[in-house]
Amino acid sequence: MKKTLFKNKLYMTAALSLSLSLSISAISMPLTAQAASASVVDDSWVVNYTKAPTGLDTGSVRSTDSRALMGFGGIRMHVIGSDNLLDGVLLRGFGLTFDGVDTYSSTNAVTIDGVAVKREIKLDKSNNSGRFFDTFTNTTNETIYVEVAFGGQLGYNTSTNQSAISTTSSGDATIDNTDHWVSFYTPSDGEGSASFNGPSATTIGTGGFVGSLNRTGNFLRDPFTNPLERTGDEANHYGLIYSLELPPQQTRSLAHFVVTGQSEVSAELAAGSQVKLVQTVAEELSEHPDFSDLPTGAVCSLSNYDLDALVTASVIDADCDNTDIMLPGAATNPVTTPIVSTTSLYDVTGKTITELLADMESGKTNAQQVTKAYIDRIAAYDEGPLGLNSVIMIAPDAMQQAREADLARANGDTRPLLGIPILVKDIIDTKNMPTTGGSDLFRDYQSLEDAWQVAKLREAGAIIFGKANLAEFARDGHFSFSAFGPVWNAFDPSRSSIGSSGGSAVAVASSFAAAALGTQTGDSLWGPSGAASLFSLRGTDGMQSTAGTMPLTIIQDYTGMIARSLPDLALLLEATAIGNPNDPYDDVSDGHRPTDWQSFLREDALEGKVIGVPAGAFDDPFGTSGTSDAMRAQFVHFVEAGATIKEISAPPKAPTRDFTGDTRYEGWSQWIEAHPDNPYTDPTQIMNPTSTYTGAGAMTEEALQAFENYRANYRELLHNWMDEEGVDVLLFPTELSDIHLNDSIQPSFGRLDPQSSASGVPTVIFPAGVNDHDQPIGFQLQGKAYSDGDLMGYAYAYTAQSNGHVQSSLTPSLTPLPELAAFTDISNHWAVQYISDLVADGVVKGTSVTEFSPSQAMTRGMFVTLLGRMNQVSDEDGSTSFTDVNSSAYYAPYVKWAEQAGIVAGFADGTFAPGKMISRQNAAVMIDRYLSYKGITVSGSQEAVGFADHSDIAAYAADAVQTVQKLGIMSGMPNNRFAPTGNILRSETAKIISIVLDLEQ
Repeated sequence: MKKTLFKNKLYMTAALSLSLSLSISAISMPLTAQAASASVVDDSWVVNYTKAPTGLDTGSVRSTDSRALMGFGGIRMHVIGSDNLLDGVLLRGFGLTFDGVDTYSSTNAVTIDGVAVKREIKLDKSNNSGRFFDTFTNTTNETIYVEVAFGGQLGYNTSTNQSAISTTSSGDATIDNTDHWVSFYTPSDGEGSASFNGPSATTIGTGGFVGSLNRTGNFLRDPFTNPLERTGDEANHYGLIYSLELPPQQTRSLAHFVVTGQSEVSAELAAGSQVKLVQTVAEELSEHPDFSDLPTGAVCSLSNYDLDALVTASVIDADCDNTDIMLPGAATNPVTTPIVSTTSLYDVTGKTITELLADMESGKTNAQQVTKAYIDRIAAYDEGPLGLNSVIMIAPDAMQQAREADLARANGDTRPLLGIPILVKDIIDTKNMPTTGGSDLFRDYQSLEDAWQVAKLREAGAIIFGKANLAEFARDGHFSFSAFGPVWNAFDPSRSSIGSSGGSAVAVASSFAAAALGTQTGDSLWGPSGAASLFSLRGTDGMQSTAGTMPLTIIQDYTGMIARSLPDLALLLEATAIGNPNDPYDDVSDGHRPTDWQSFLREDALEGKVIGVPAGAFDDPFGTSGTSDAMRAQFVHFVEAGATIKEISAPPKAPTRDFTGDTRYEGWSQWIEAHPDNPYTDPTQIMNPTSTYTGAGAMTEEALQAFENYRANYRELLHNWMDEEGVDVLLFPTELSDIHLNDSIQPSFGRLDPQSSASGVPTVIFPAGVNDHDQPIGFQLQGKAYSDGDLMGYAYAYTAQSNGHVQSSLTPSLTPLPELAAFTDISNHWAVQYISDLVADGVVKGTSVTEFSPSQAMTRGMFVTLLGRMNQVSDEDGSTSFTDVNSSAYYAPYVKWAEQAGIVAGFADGTFAPGKMISRQNAAVMIDRYLSYKGITVSGSQEAVGFADHSDIAAYAADAVQTVQKLGIMSGMPNNRFAPTGNILRSETAKIISIVLDLEQ
C-alpha cells in the first residue's frame, strides 16, 4: 500500500522548540478570550495539520465556530527567478504535530529551491489569538530573494458572508506598510452593521518599518502578481506580502497574530462590539507581541518587526540584529519535490486509451512499459508531502498483470482493453487490493470479489492498477479528504480537486492511469471531471451497476468512468455498461443499454438539434462572471456543429418525496449483507462509530420501491418539460467560478446542480477550454431517460469543433534514465521494461554505452553475478574453491556467495566454467535454489505444463523446471518445448530476474 501523504516525521530540535503550533486541539479546541472591557464566548478553531479532519498540513485555520476564519493563516512563497512547478503554491507538508495543549509544531522543513520553511503556531486562550511564526532558511551558498504571502479566506460573496476590511491601525480601510494591524468583518446590512460571521484581526508587524509589509495580493490566485480585489468573491482572499533577502546559510522569520471574535448577529451583540474587541487585542499584540517563549535567535531573526523598537518597548531584553542567524533545526528533515527519472522508454503523458492500444498493437510499446511509466509518474508527482496524493495504493500485482497482458497479446488476444491500466475509486471492491472507503475503519479490509464493473474491466483485459483517493465514504462534493490525506488539484496544487471522486479525476488528468472508476451521488463525477478537463457520463439510473460499491444514498448512487476522451469513454462503457442479474437496482435500464457506444460518436450528431439553456443555469452563486462568460463564449461551437441554442424556463421543481427511512443506513445494511467478511455487522458502526445514531433506520421494501417511483416520476416530469420547451437536450455548466483553495470550507466553488443525480436522467460531462484565469471549464448535456448514447454523440460533435480538453502543465513528461536512453537496441524489444528496471536498479549493465545486446547469450559467470547483485552481495572478496575462478574477476565475489549459499556447486573437476553459456535447465536450477535460499515460497500462478521435450530435461533439473514454470518465472518455447539445453539470452535473463525480484517483494 502506498504511504499516506505525511511521513518521515522527525522532532524539531529543542533550540527550535518554537514548534510551529496552533493552540487548537487535535481537531478543535475552545479558546476563551478576555479583554479589558468585554468578554468573548468560547470559539473553536479547526487547524489544517497532519490529522483529521483534513490532513492538509498547511498550518492554516480551516474554520472557527464563529466562521471568522475560512482557510486563513496559510503561506505562499515565491523564490525570485524560480521555475519550480511548486513555486508560489500554498505550502504544506510541514508535518505539524499537536502538543495536546496549545501548540502545533513543524517536524519537516518544506524546501523549495533551497529555501527551507518551518511553521510554529501557538494559540493564546486568554485573548482568542494565535501566533504564526514562520522561518525561512537559505540552505545554499548564494543569496536568495523571496516574497512571502500570509493570509487566506475570510468570506464568500454570498449575501452576508461577504467580508470587508473594517479598519486598519491607520484608521482607514486600505492596508499598507504604515499599518500595524488590520481588522475584518462581514457586515450584515451595509457598512458598519453587525458582523454576520465572527470578525477577525491580523497583525502585520511594525508599521512603517522597511522589513514589514510590501503590498497586498489576491491569495486565491497568484498573490505575487495579482493585487487584492476590493469587490466580489476574490475580495475575500487576503494576502499580506513581504520581501525577504536571505543571505547564504541564514534564517529570517515572520510573525503574525490572528485574533477572532464572535458573530454579533447570532450572539445578539451590539453592532461593532466584537469588531472593536478584536481591534483592541490586535493593537495590544502589535505594541507588546508575546515572544517570551521564543529563543533569542528566533526573535532576532524577525524581519517584519523593528527589533530596536521591541527593545525600547521592553518586549525583548537584549539588542540583536539578524545579520548572522542560522536557527538550529530550521532546515532539519527537508521535504522537497523528488527528482524522478523513468525506466520506461514510452511516454504516457497525455495519451488516450485509443492511442495506447494503437501503440501496443503496433509493437511501439507494451503493457509493461505503459504500466511502469504510470508507476514512475506517481512516484514523481503524486507521492510525498508535496504530491497531489490522488492514488492511495498501486496494485501489488500491477506489473504481473502487465506481463500477462503482453503474453496474451503475443498469443493473439484481442480484448478491447488489453493492457490498459485503470484506477478504481477506493469505495469500489477490488479482490487484489484493500477497499478502504478512504477511512481508517476499513484500512485493512479486502473484499473477496471484484465489484461488477471491476470484474467487467478485467474481462475486457484491463489492468486493475490501483485505488484512487477520495472524500471519505464519498461524503463531500467540494473536497476530497480521506484518512490517506487530501487530494490536490491537477492544474493548481493549491486548490481543491472537488469531491468526492477527486483522486480519480486528478490521476487521469495527470497521466497516472489511462482512466478511472468514480462514483456520483451529487456532483462527484461532473465536479472533479470539470475541474480536470475530462469526460464522464452519469448515465440513466441502472445504466451501470453499483454492485460492490460502498453506499452514500442507496438507489441514487452511480458508479461511472472518468476518461481523457469520448472514444475512450465509449470503449469503457462497452465493457462496463452491462446488466447485472444480481443487482436489484440496475434493472431500470434493462433493454435500454447500447451495445455499440462508439457508433454514437458522429461529428454530425448535433445537426438540427435544439439545446435548451435553463434560466439561471449559468449564474454563479458567488456572483462572478468570468467563468460563465467564458462558457457562453463556447456556445458558438454548438452552433458550428449544427445545433440551435434556446434560452428556456427554469427546471420544474422536484416531486414531493413520499417514502420513509434512511437511504444511507439502508445502503450500508445491504452492503454489509453482501459483504459478510467485513468487520462490521451494523450500519451505525460505520456511520456513527463515535456517536449515537438518531436517524430513521432501515427502509422497507415499500419505501425502496417508493423511492424508485419518485425518481421515475421526476424523470417523466423532466421529459415533459423538455417537450413543452421544444428542446432535444439541456445544457448545464460544471464549475461556475474559480475553485477555492484546498484549505478552505464549503462551498469550494460556484455550484448549481443539474437534475441528473436527483432524478436519474443522464448527463455527459465534457471539457470546454478554460476561464478567464486559465482554469478548466466544462459542460454537461442532460437528456431524457435512456438518451445516454445520443448525449455521447452530441458531446462528440461539440468536441470536434472546440477541442476543449486542456493538458495540465504541472506534471510534464519524465526523462528516461540516461543510460537507458543511450541504448539503441531495446526500444521496441519485448523485454524492454524488464531490462530498464534492472538497469535502473544497478543489477544489469549494457555490453557497451549504446548497446544492451538483448539477443546475446548469458554466461554462467554473468548469470550468477546478476543473482548476487539482486541480493546486494559485496563485490570485495572473490576467493572461491573453484580452480577456474580468478579472485579478481568481476563475477568472483558473486560466485563465492552463490557457492556458500548452496546455489551453485560447480563441476566434478573442481571448475565452475564461468565463461560457459548457461543452459535453460541450469538457469532453472539456480533460480530454484535461490528461492529456497531466500525462503521464498509462493503458490504457482500457472498450471503445470507437460513440455513436449520433457524427456530431454535432466533429472536433476526436472523439479526446478516445473517450479519456475508454475511461478511464471520461465516459460516454454514455440511448439510447447522447454529447450532445456538451449542458451539463456540476456533479454530472457532480465525477465527472469525481474519476476524473482517481484516475488521477493
